[in-house]
Amino acid sequence: MAGSNGSNVTALFRASTAHSPSYFTLNRAGGGAAGEIVDFCIPCNPYFPTPGMFDELGSRLREILTYYPSSADTITAELCQLLGLNPQTVAMGNGSTELITWIDHLLVRESLAVPVPTFGRWTDQPMETGKRVDMLLLPEARGFALDPSSFVQFVRSRGSRVAVICNPNNPDGGLLPKQQVLSLLDQLQDLDLVVVDESFLEFADEGQETSVAAEAVLRTNVIVLRSLGKNFGLHGVRFGYLVANPGLAGKVRAALPKWNLNSFAETVVFMLKEHREEYAGSLTQVCRDRQEMIWRLSQLPGLTVYPSQGNFVYVRLPEGADGAILRDRLLAEHGVLVRECGNKIGSSSRFVRLVVRPEQDVVHLVTAMDQVLYGGRLRSAPVPAPAPEPPQPMLAQIPAQARPEPQPQPAFQAQPQQQMPAPMLAQVPAQSQSQAQPLPLQNPPLALAQESPGGQPLAARGLAPAQSARPGPTAAAMAAGYTSGTAAVDRLIVQA
Repeated sequence: MAGSNGSNVTALFRASTAHSPSYFTLNRAGGGAAGEIVDFCIPCNPYFPTPGMFDELGSRLREILTYYPSSADTITAELCQLLGLNPQTVAMGNGSTELITWIDHLLVRESLAVPVPTFGRWTDQPMETGKRVDMLLLPEARGFALDPSSFVQFVRSRGSRVAVICNPNNPDGGLLPKQQVLSLLDQLQDLDLVVVDESFLEFADEGQETSVAAEAVLRTNVIVLRSLGKNFGLHGVRFGYLVANPGLAGKVRAALPKWNLNSFAETVVFMLKEHREEYAGSLTQVCRDRQEMIWRLSQLPGLTVYPSQGNFVYVRLPEGADGAILRDRLLAEHGVLVRECGNKIGSSSRFVRLVVRPEQDVVHLVTAMDQVLYGGRLRSAPVPAPAPEPPQPMLAQIPAQARPEPQPQPAFQAQPQQQMPAPMLAQVPAQSQSQAQPLPLQNPPLALAQESPGGQPLAARGLAPAQSARPGPTAAAMAAGYTSGTAAVDRLIVQA
């Protein structure tokens, strides 16, 4: 995407204050080029619905668009039958953001506490209606992990009447184990309301086991929020639901419009019972892709890749890199769209959120980031034919602690159609040559050490301690020049 169309598109991001421009806005500004973009911005499930399901939806498009949907009660009853829920404990909305709006209007009276950075509507919506929003800054030194006891203490000190946590959190993907969430609910049972936003929980390794939806229906002040659009890769359909005790759920349900769910939502919900196996398979594949993506990103020097249990990965850029410039150049020069997080409260333009995508797309992303950040100097390139002078790399030099050694070892091959040379990594010590084998996707990657940077066990982030699919670099290997590409991880290994 180049020329005036590329300028039009990048200008849209600079004009946006809280969220990225929509696909349709980008498409109009780019002259219909949005379909050429590799999208690492919008957190969709790339494997669901299946092509066959899209064919069925397409064949029924005329009737879906022509006729009114059934009532929300009918659609909710079908969804509850699939999920094993009591319809009296569920309210369905036209996307989870509609439910957030009604929760704010109906149940938030004066103040709301929430850790940040997080999903923007949990800060913006109550502020738009004049509520006080108390924000607890998640510590970068601990990988943005939420400490439940610190949050409870913060709620008490501020006198907040409503508390919200996202589990997993957006944008970092941090996950609290179920027992910690339940303990937090116990300690805050005197509040007007506690919301656990589980919109991305289906993508976690142990998603169903981590949910507190079953416990929410037994409590008088707890709502669990779930998103269907994210899980099913259908953001355009706009459907989500909440689970709460009958009194709370009924209060929200009574306020919703009679036909707040559309015919696409009804059609998809009634198709799901025939496609449970495909849906479960799609979640498994996303988990595998996340492991592979974390490993590949960790090969870029200077990047910090945080542990995630969502279908996205939160990344801190090297010193001197600006996420807004990186975003614009990736889009204009490589057709790659990423979520720069400078407009997220509690984040900055030093951070980007990258949606999990299939391996070939991630190879394209890593190649593009290497080119923009370092001018492709991490890759062995053949002598190019005479060409116009390429754009200048964003960083003047590769960070010293992550600079590759003179004797490189290829880690993976770029896709042939990209005609890009293989990236170059630091020399692998002789005793660790087995590390060059393909990554077994059923195990967590080495990108994570036994503890997070702040010393908290990774189990508190919803991850088991790293079981090295690739044998980890020892302190001796580090002394010989090996680097993981993530400074915090390197320090932990050297100290081990």
